[in-house]
Amino acid sequence: MLQLAGKLTHFANPKAGAELEYSEALQQIISVAKTEKAADDIRRWPRYEVTPLHTLSDMAKDAGLGKIWYKDESQRFGLKSFKALGGAYAVACQLQNILEQKLGARPSISELLDGAHKEILSKLTVSCATDGNHGRSVAWGSQMFGCACIIYIHKDVSEGRKAAMQFFGAEVIRIDGNYDDSVRMADSEAKKFDRVIVSDTSYEGYMEIPKDVALGYTVMLDEIVTQLEGEIPTHIFVQGGVGGLASAVCGYFWDLWGAKRPRCVIVEPELANCLQESAKKGEMVTVEGDLQTLMAGLACGEVSVLAWDILATGGDDYMTVSEDAVPETMRLLAEGYKGDAEIEAGESAVAGLAASVIAAQQPEFAEKLGLSAESRVLVIGTEGATDPEVYEQLTGKKPA
Repeated sequence: MLQLAGKLTHFANPKAGAELEYSEALQQIISVAKTEKAADDIRRWPRYEVTPLHTLSDMAKDAGLGKIWYKDESQRFGLKSFKALGGAYAVACQLQNILEQKLGARPSISELLDGAHKEILSKLTVSCATDGNHGRSVAWGSQMFGCACIIYIHKDVSEGRKAAMQFFGAEVIRIDGNYDDSVRMADSEAKKFDRVIVSDTSYEGYMEIPKDVALGYTVMLDEIVTQLEGEIPTHIFVQGGVGGLASAVCGYFWDLWGAKRPRCVIVEPELANCLQESAKKGEMVTVEGDLQTLMAGLACGEVSVLAWDILATGGDDYMTVSEDAVPETMRLLAEGYKGDAEIEAGESAVAGLAASVIAAQQPEFAEKLGLSAESRVLVIGTEGATDPEVYEQLTGKKPA
């Protein structure tokens, strides 16, 4: 019998409900219609491939679930994360906006890729703050489209993740403080030195560019819908962070399937649960402190304003999962559970899967979440071994 270690907490959002309509205001943030343009552009990028949707049949059976689908983002564009879609797409959109203002006509994505405006673009600088994966995407996009890039990281970002951003030509600046401190520093320095901030979190006075970041993520969701071949999950367990991915997932499926959409369960680390605390209070809450967690990409204490617009009523359940569940889940995937596929999953990739399996096997949580042998659960494996050294330490395996 499959048994995963780990503790959970749960909060059912009283403001959520399957009967709620996806409003026109929310469609301005995320919609199926908006995804079509993003998908058309991203599919023109070099090395674009649809990432696998694995069916973990043996794990689902032993967990007492009907199905588990695992969207595997471990090799996306060679950057090993779904965030390759969002940051780089937002960089492209901003460069197109700037060129349109200068030239009077909006260049196509093909023109950017072909270097048609490299003289102008080489004088521009984009910037962001990151835990690692978003910065890697912004650095890669900057290199691909021909502009400079400066990235701010906080004190707990590993040297391996820093080096990955430098590999794509970015200047990386480490600050004292946590992720939220690095966001404020990046914003302040961008205003001072006339840089373009490409952030994956939104805040007062900064709303439009994060919409493009989240829109890039929805290309992955468009792939999932095709791969599901007409089936609709009953549940989706998705990682939290600032809420960018969770809101994109919730909003896209809400717009697509309406009342038939999956129950949206958002999972966070115990010490970085700003979304759960916000749901409890009914408004955005900041979680203070160092936000230390093995799930490095989820070490966020402040909620994205745009994300909360969707998640305030679209997030059905908010959960935390303890740190000890992470290495064991990573090892189960790396080794291939029974007859299931061997999957490379980083520390921030497995919170949703771990929470779904643990919850399904504990009657208290299974009842609260409506999990049973009839449940069809979708999880998103958001990253592979984005820090190869940490991955090998935790799994005993070398990454691809």
